[in-house]
Amino acid sequence: MRRPAAEQPATREGRAGLGGKSERPILPKKLGNTGGGKGPWFKRNARRSKGKEIGVSLTTPESVWQLQEALHAKAKSEPACRFHALHDKLYRKDVLRHAWRCCRANGGAPGVDGVSFQQIEQGGVTGWLEELAKEVQGKTYRPEAVRRVWIPKPGTDKQRPLGVPCIKDRVIQMAAVLVLEPIFEADLPEEQYGYRHGRSAHDAIRTIHGLLNRGHREVVDGDLSGYFVLLR
Repeated sequence: MRRPAAEQPATREGRAGLGGKSERPILPKKLGNTGGGKGPWFKRNARRSKGKEIGVSLTTPESVWQLQEALHAKAKSEPACRFHALHDKLYRKDVLRHAWRCCRANGGAPGVDGVSFQQIEQGGVTGWLEELAKEVQGKTYRPEAVRRVWIPKPGTDKQRPLGVPCIKDRVIQMAAVLVLEPIFEADLPEEQYGYRHGRSAHDAIRTIHGLLNRGHREVVDGDLSGYFVLLR
């Protein structure tokens, strides 16, 4: 039985974060949750995903999957638990390697340092990841500035800002996603669809359609105007 909203545990926001902030970091959002909803988001067929936007299939390594499962189970069974020792998970070889594969599959342009995926591959990905792991482990890692580009805003003559982090920062951000998302997923309400594994705007529309068929007729539509422009 689902608990009333008033009894939902406080979310774990603010417990952990990257040393730098990026505006709208370019990160692949589909790492393999095909289950959706509450419960372990990486169960069922979660270890294999095929993102429409990247057109490739990625399988979460067994060791990374087990780590995510353990973190989620802990967060789910102990809502008041606070995780204070996650730094060492970020520079694990398997986590960084999978984070690299996710970023590489997503592609994208270089950041302010001008380093491309092809250049990293030519120099050797294994060595590059080892150096990155040393930076994170030694706490000398510092994110670079985010390259600002402007893209057309659909349906208008306006443009919206887009941040393009360096590839190194994208990999670290993705590693953080791999470690933190199973924890935060345990707190998310059933009704949330945005920025969540295995859920999309189409899923939200299907849910709304079902509610309309059951007699619900009132719809509240809200939006934040110029959020990424005004956010500092």
